[in-house]
Order: sequence, then C-alpha cells, then structure tokens
Amino acid sequence: MCSIAGEVSYRYDLKEKIEMYQRMQQSLKHRGPDDSGIYVKHDVCLIHNRLAVIDPQKGKQPMQCFYENNRYVICYNGELYNTAEVREELEQNGFYFTTSSDTEVILKAYICFGEGCVQKLNGIFAFAVWNENKKELFLARDRIGVKPLFYGLTEGGIVFASEIKGILDHPDFPATIGEEGIAELMLIGPGRTPGFGVFQNIYELPPATCAVFNEYGFRPKKYWSLQAVEHTESLAQTIEHTRYLVTDSITRQLVSDVPLATFLSGGLDSSLISSVANREFRNKGEVLTTYSVDYKDNDKYFKASKFQPNSDNAFIGIMKDYLKGDNRIITLDTAALTDALFDSVRARDLPGMADVDASMLLLCKAAKEHSTVVLSGECADEVFGGYPWYRDKTIRERYGFPWAQSTLYRSTFLSEEYREKIPAEDYVNSKYESTVRTVSRLPGENATDARMREMMQLNLNWFMQTLLDRKDRMSMYSGLEVRVPFCDYRLVEYLYNVPWAMKDYEGYEKGLLRKAMEGYLPQEVLWRKKSPYPKTHNPNYLHAVRERLKVILEEGTSPIFAFVDKTALNGLLTADNPTPWYGQLMTTPQTIAYFLQLDYWMREYKVDIN
Repeated sequence: MCSIAGEVSYRYDLKEKIEMYQRMQQSLKHRGPDDSGIYVKHDVCLIHNRLAVIDPQKGKQPMQCFYENNRYVICYNGELYNTAEVREELEQNGFYFTTSSDTEVILKAYICFGEGCVQKLNGIFAFAVWNENKKELFLARDRIGVKPLFYGLTEGGIVFASEIKGILDHPDFPATIGEEGIAELMLIGPGRTPGFGVFQNIYELPPATCAVFNEYGFRPKKYWSLQAVEHTESLAQTIEHTRYLVTDSITRQLVSDVPLATFLSGGLDSSLISSVANREFRNKGEVLTTYSVDYKDNDKYFKASKFQPNSDNAFIGIMKDYLKGDNRIITLDTAALTDALFDSVRARDLPGMADVDASMLLLCKAAKEHSTVVLSGECADEVFGGYPWYRDKTIRERYGFPWAQSTLYRSTFLSEEYREKIPAEDYVNSKYESTVRTVSRLPGENATDARMREMMQLNLNWFMQTLLDRKDRMSMYSGLEVRVPFCDYRLVEYLYNVPWAMKDYEGYEKGLLRKAMEGYLPQEVLWRKKSPYPKTHNPNYLHAVRERLKVILEEGTSPIFAFVDKTALNGLLTADNPTPWYGQLMTTPQTIAYFLQLDYWMREYKVDIN
C-alpha cells in the first residue's frame, strides 16, 4: 500500500514546482513510510510514497518501462490478488518481468491491453500511468472503491492524490466549501455523494471507473457495474459456490512478504477470516496474530439492545481458544478515544464517524507496532444482507436511505440562513432516487428480490463507501495495510443475483454465509446474532464530549456557527435523542462528537465558505 499524487499540465513547466511536489509527498508520507520517489518532466509529475509489502527491494516507484520506443511511468497504490494469472497472460504476449511486484504487472498490463487492463485485475487499487508519446494520463480505481483517488482540474491540467490533503497542498485548490459542501456535511455526512470531495473543485474518481486526461480534456468511463442475471444454481450448489468464493478471496489476500495478521471482534465475519487464515498459517507451521479492541469498563456499563444484544469479549475468548493463536487485545480509555477524534479528522480530511473512526485509528496504530498487513471483516453485511434494514420489512420498504432516516432532525442543526438556502429533504431524496434508477433488475422478479437489489446497490454505493473510507484512512494514517476479503468483486457479483430466499437461509441473518462456512467456526460463534462494531458504553465518554462542546458554545467563536444553529447545538448538552445521526452506531454521544470534529476541521484546515 502506498500514496500516489501528481500533476499534468499542458501550460506550465512542472520542473519549476518541485518544492510544492515535495510538500505534497510529505503530507501523504504516513501512507508509505518505507520509500518515496518523484518523477518530474516538463508536463508531468508523478509522486509516490511506498509501504513495502511485496518484493520490498525491487518494487520502487514511480516505475518506468520502455516499450516500442515509448516510455510509460506508473504510480500505484493497492494490492493485486490475481498477479500470477495476469503475469502469465502477459508472458504469453511476449512480456518479461524483472521484479515479483504487482506494480510491474499492472504497468505492463496497461502497455499490453490499454484501457482494457482494468478488466483483467482483481484487487484493490488506484493508479496513474503516464504515456509519454501520447502525452496522456490514465487513471483507474478498483471496482468496489477500496482504495481512494481524488482529483481536481486546473486550467490546462489535472492534479490528483490518494487523499484530499495532497490536493490542498496545491495553490489552485484552496480549502473552500459552498452550499453543496455544507449540505454534504450536515445532511449526508459522514457519508459523501459518490464522486464528491466536499471541498469546492475537488472530486473523487468513483469506484469501477477509469479516466483518460489529455490535451482534449478529462474523459471518465465506468468499466464495471452490477448486472442482473438469472440465478440457476440449486441451494446446495449456491452454498458450495459461496464457500469457494469466500475461502478463495481470503486465501488470495494472505500473500505478503511482511508480517500479516487479522482483526478479530468475535463476530461472524472477522472470525471466519481469522479461521481461514489460521488454517493457512498452520499448514506453514506459523502462528496467526489477531487483534481485538475493548474499552475500559465496558463490561461494567454494557447494556444489551436490539442492535447490540451481547458483548464481544466472551466470543473473542471462544475464538482465541479455537484458533490457538496469538490474540492481542487493545484496550482504549475515554481520554484516548476523545483525543483521537481529531487525529481521525486529519486522517480522513473530513469529519467522520466520531468514536467509530477514532477507535479504529487507535486499533490500527497499535497493530502497526507488530504487523504491516491486516485482514478485516468489513462489507459482509452489505453483500449478504446482514443489517437490520435488510431484515426488518418496515425499514426495508421505507422510502429513502435506510441508515439515514433523520434528514428532518439533521436539518434542525442548520442555521436559519442555510435552512432557507438548502432544501434538505429534496437534497437527500434526489441522491436516493438517482441511485435507485441505476439498479439492474430482471423482468418479472418478485417484489422482495427487486427491493433487495435496490438495497444492495444503495449499500454498496453509499454506506459501504463510508466504511471503506474509514478503514483506509484510519489504517493508512499509521502505515498499516488493511485488506477486506468480502469486497472481492467476484463475491459481490455473485451475491447480487442470489435470491433473498437463499441468502436468508432458515430465516437467519446472513444465513447463507453461515451455512456455507460450517466447519470453520465453533457453533456458538457461527450462529451468533449480529453485533455491530464495538463502541464504548462508558458514560464518561458522553460527559467528556459534552464538556468539550460546552466550551465551544461558551466561546461562541467557532467557524461552524456560520451555518450551524447554536440553539440546536446547545440542546445536545442535555438531549438523549434516540434518533441516530448515521446508522445505529451514531446516537447522541457520536452526534456531539461529529460536531466537535466539524469544529476542529474548520479550524485546522482553515476552511472558507464561498
């Protein structure tokens, strides 16, 4: 894993901007602490920071290749999981290799197949290739959007980077937001509209999209989307096919030349990944390390709820005994969790999921002390339909984003000026409707399956992207690579067309996944009721964030008051509102923390309102 950045310009000599490019490189150094490089010519600059995972000695970037009197240069962030297959096809086409790195494979795949190279790749990636003879830049991002890529267009040029902060280092992109940015922060955040970077004139290349930039302009193209096809396999065949895809995805993602571990919450998804990985480790005579998160005094204050019926600790203990590996529990206290709210803003470049982000950042920081690569269980719920909004018919059939039925509540925090400027319900509903219109369906399918296709597309495009943002930024802030096997596009494609009656095997959440993976887990873990990502239940946390909010309100000078209603914010000091800000994990403490992050972000990034 790495960071990439760069610029193409048809108007200015970029060799004169080397100091600025060094600043861009330095601001992204956390993503690639092992090595760095800059390739700069008159019209192009490619910038790289490297976290060495495969072939640490030879995989240096930017990487160049001379082929048929042309020079190609790549900077690449990601991991390719079918390197061997693509390499073999390229060798059959006459290419040879001097390294074992996937960077060289992707570069030569572009040389061989052009824009079609992305169709050959199974992995998580964002990369840029400069074609010297054509004076053309090719950009691409993986199908699911695991790895980020932001860009902005200049007069006769383009600037791009793995994170927004890299683009903000360029003088053509001041930290400015307009009405649409405020709408995103207040009505959509911590999610983002696909392709939108919140800051004015900064965009994100959407998942499954590649683009060409040349003297004629910027031409993006979507190269993959979910397509409805008839599912013809029997239940038994579906179970077997699911088992193959899950185990193959996990196994492929265990390739590493540096220490690799897994996250383990005691829930179904992380436990399955840990179990499959553990078998591979045992076969090689190695011991798997797993990392778990806990919170000080959580056992004392935990209260079961509909969404979180039991605590994780007992199940982590069961899995520790089952795996017989090295389980390391990272215990977080209130002070560290509160302080990390602000580091997590710097990591994401935006306000995020409050302590859900902060705890992940601290967990990744601790894991990085001993490991370089970790596998994690995100995105199984989106693919297999595990969230409450898939299973509760009332929620499922309700209009709008199922995890964000709070637009009216959110709009009360807008100042009177911006409540008049921004039609809150219309803004959010238009996003929902534009997504639903893109859903591929089969003619004549039943209403449940038709709605489940919509639900899956909504989750993949929106809620899952927020979680992937979180996972990438919080881990890479400490130079830790986190892989997400349930995001394998083959698994996503397949599950999109499995009827809900099969996914809902025996009426159990993610029943198909549980049935398919029998034999990999103890029964009490395999059939454990879903529990979300663990959060603190310590009342000291609510007290801590309220005290910080009280200071902001008493000072009265926060830049957020340009668009946030102070009276509504003051109400959070005494509120215990059951309306979640975003999903089931962001209730009153996290809503307060979100506004603390928003205040910090406006100050730290010196954000102007246009």
